Amino acid sequence: MRLLVLHGPNLNLLGTREPSVYGQASLPDIDKSIVRRAGERGIAVQTKQTNVEGELVTWIQNARGHFDGIIINPAAYTHTSIAIRDAIAAVALPTVEVHLSNIHQREEFRHHSFIAGVALGQISGFGPTGYLLALDALAAHLEAVSKASRPRTAPKNKPTASRR
Repeated sequence: MRLLVLHGPNLNLLGTREPSVYGQASLPDIDKSIVRRAGERGIAVQTKQTNVEGELVTWIQNARGHFDGIIINPAAYTHTSIAIRDAIAAVALPTVEVHLSNIHQREEFRHHSFIAGVALGQISGFGPTGYLLALDALAAHLEAVSKASRPRTAPKNKPTASRR
């Protein structure tokens, strides 16, 4: 199983950016915990961060055929980017949206997510643990889909004794 974890704008400033909202953990700290959890589960994971909307779109498009699912924290693009939403819909990879803070307890403009409608699910408000929850949930989903799509083998018939 291969997962792509994408971090959007300003997440490179974690640990120093509004720690009362986003916590003390830096992005490298978060990525280390994601890689560690993925390793424990036997999952290959790649993490990337950018402040550029078009770069996120390109990474999402390029994920098709290389990854089984996406975890994305689109950050501010959550509330503005139809391009990211359309890229996720186009590649049709199971995607989990993550937010460190609870976007529904914040400013009104943060309550709407363009991503939620095309995501498998959304996790917000649990800080860095949200990424681990997303990884576990996405892995469980992919395992269930894989199991359900395996061809069933016909039961082997036991030889029957014939009466003469």
